[in-house]
Amino acid sequence: MNWRPSVFLSSLAILGVTACTTTPATEPAAIAFDHLDATESPAGFSANGLAALDAAMRQSVDDGRVRGISTLLVKDGQVINYDQYGIRRAADEAPITEDTIFRIYSMSKPVTGVALMTLYEDGAFSLDDPITKFVPELAGLKVFEGYDDAGEPILVNTDRPATMRELMSHTAGFAYGLFSDDPVNKMFAEAEVLGAPDMDTYISRLATVPLLYQPGTNWAYSTAVDVQGYIVEKLSGKRFGQYLQDEIFGPLGMTDTGFYVPEEKRGRFSDVFTPDAETGELVPIEAPGFAYREGEIGMEKGGHGLVSTMGDYARFCQMLVDGGELNGVRVLEPETVKLMRTDVLPDGVSLFSDGVSPNPRMAGHGFGLDFAVYVDPSATGASQPEGTYYWGGAAGTWFWIDPVNDLFFVGMIQRFPGGLDRDMRSESAKLVYRALAE
Repeated sequence: MNWRPSVFLSSLAILGVTACTTTPATEPAAIAFDHLDATESPAGFSANGLAALDAAMRQSVDDGRVRGISTLLVKDGQVINYDQYGIRRAADEAPITEDTIFRIYSMSKPVTGVALMTLYEDGAFSLDDPITKFVPELAGLKVFEGYDDAGEPILVNTDRPATMRELMSHTAGFAYGLFSDDPVNKMFAEAEVLGAPDMDTYISRLATVPLLYQPGTNWAYSTAVDVQGYIVEKLSGKRFGQYLQDEIFGPLGMTDTGFYVPEEKRGRFSDVFTPDAETGELVPIEAPGFAYREGEIGMEKGGHGLVSTMGDYARFCQMLVDGGELNGVRVLEPETVKLMRTDVLPDGVSLFSDGVSPNPRMAGHGFGLDFAVYVDPSATGASQPEGTYYWGGAAGTWFWIDPVNDLFFVGMIQRFPGGLDRDMRSESAKLVYRALAE
């Protein structure tokens, strides 16, 4: 890590001395996102275009597809547009507010990736290192190659261990157990890998499940980022959540981001909704697994375990837009951020492929280190320019960061099953760039 409290405090002391002189230096205003009021004259954006964006996003509530939505557009560190609409809680119809806490699920993945890359900058690992250097328990992993005539699984040795680069780009071969009817994902679910009470149990269970593919041969959305959280613990000597707090959340002022919602903040926590089986109306899910209470979460899942607010995630995004720094606090070096948003997929490998041929739906999409990347907008049909990086969460949260225009967009909804955010991601991008061009 390049940021250290002592250095930061020394800088504050120097600034304090400077403030006592007769001609104090003018410091740039801090970017806080404590209040998401939009600038009165959003330079470069059409007011009508932004109104159309709000109207389209609100329509999802009026149509009954979601119960509440919050969206944020920031360019050059300035809030261009913020809108909130609908409710966060069914019982009293409490509205969505700026400080509403959302389950961000897989938008946790980039946070975990940034944490791991702080250790990369410290020289703790190389992207070409085998993951077994840090997780020797996975040295005996096999690869599933089908069933023999007796109906028994055919398991073969890996050609080589997966590398750290492959781990961070979902090309290490792991399953996830959250979806798919293939045999390996079924084994993963049956082993209750993600239900592990702690990191060590998680790794021991993961070691019993074969890989989907030989490392480096295909892209498979997976538990790889949970493995990254385990590696952060091993390399840092700290509990994963504590490392995130010390190196990311604390320095960036992300006061409402973590693996559970404290009791004193639960009034701000959104329900997560799902269609009623009989009426189709969106109703809250009351299952304990959606409650995010301290002591009930099991292991701290780097892949999908975090909750956050719009303002907190905005700080994280702005840090990335600014090359790893926010308000003078550096989390990563600019070249490391650039590395993370650079496509690393081998030729012929695409997102959500079947392992035989590229997925045409994902043409033009690449994957860096815990971010998906637009590498060919002409093939994707996306509104975002080349180099934009993005991801989303299972309950419908989504974001993208556009380094060409120094902007980012975040959308927050809470609905299961997911998938609605894909349409909203496309629609919101189309309207954002239309408003910018008008």
